[in-house]
Amino acid sequence: MNMKKSVISALILILCLVVTACGNSNGGNAGQSTAGSNGSGATDQATSEPKATEPVKNEKLIVYTNANSDGRGEWLIEKAKSAGFEIELVGAGGADLTNRLIAEKNNPIADVVFGLNNMLYENLKKEEVLIQYTPKWAGEVEAGLNDPEGYYHGLVKQAILIGYNPDTFTVETAPKDWTDLYKNEAFKGKYEAPTLLGQNTPRLIVAGILTRHLDPNGDLGVSEEGWNEIKQLYDNGVGAVEGEDFYANLASGKTPIGPVVSGTLGKKEEQYKVKAGIVSPEIGVPMIVEHAAIIKGTKKQETAERFVEWMGTAEVQGEFAAQFNAMPANTKAAEQANEAVKQLYSTLKAQALDWGLIANNIDQWVEKIELQIMQ
Repeated sequence: MNMKKSVISALILILCLVVTACGNSNGGNAGQSTAGSNGSGATDQATSEPKATEPVKNEKLIVYTNANSDGRGEWLIEKAKSAGFEIELVGAGGADLTNRLIAEKNNPIADVVFGLNNMLYENLKKEEVLIQYTPKWAGEVEAGLNDPEGYYHGLVKQAILIGYNPDTFTVETAPKDWTDLYKNEAFKGKYEAPTLLGQNTPRLIVAGILTRHLDPNGDLGVSEEGWNEIKQLYDNGVGAVEGEDFYANLASGKTPIGPVVSGTLGKKEEQYKVKAGIVSPEIGVPMIVEHAAIIKGTKKQETAERFVEWMGTAEVQGEFAAQFNAMPANTKAAEQANEAVKQLYSTLKAQALDWGLIANNIDQWVEKIELQIMQ
């Protein structure tokens, strides 16, 4: 009997131990399962979805530009860095960059391009180098300056002006338009003719005259009268010299009339201690607008879009304008431009130009001028 009681007691004790062990095991597993589930889920979520307060990570961008001289490139790199962007600027002339972008279009290196003018951007559009992208600030840009199809958008305005030495001519005696230079004997031999046609400014001067005489039945789409005017322009002017600063000739009176670019005007006046008189033709002046665009095929499109969104804001463009004596295309940023710049632009209007037509014809026009007219 005692043996039986002992056996029963032993069995009860074993059963209790088993139940207790199972309870602890289940409790432990449940705890581990809960912790594991919560921990794993939190880890996965943190990995796949950045916290709302975590800044967006931008990839390094390659940015092509012809507008990085005079400290502008260094300024932009530092400003971009403070805004969370790492950029590498590749600087070259506008035509060279355009050709390079076209050559690289099947395997693009650049992510963003800025600084080129309308003619060059039209070539890039035609070659399908750019993507359509409209930044939020596009609506703040002066009407008519952005690409209506949304491939490039305006940053900075540069006007191609006729400047003159105020000691040689007065407001009354100075020319009123480019056409006055070759039609009025008083200016014969006293103005610089746009002979360096490998550069954009001389090309724009020529385009500004030729597009007044378009004729679908004329040579290269220009009437005979138009080509006669171009011939007079060169026959009565003084040829530009490669490497020579025209403003030095204006200041000395050697060649007292010629083209000046608004963006460099302030520095030239300070350098040569002569404040040029400025002509405001009734038809308007050729207006170069530096634009920004995103390269088709970039593998960093989201970062490129964020960069363009930042770069063109009124805040950034306003700071740039104040620092570099520029006139922003962004009308809100224009309020921060220096007073002298605002005063100059208040007297100017942009000449209406068909940039697509010019881009399609300028090379042929230049070839004809160089081979048939300037000889």
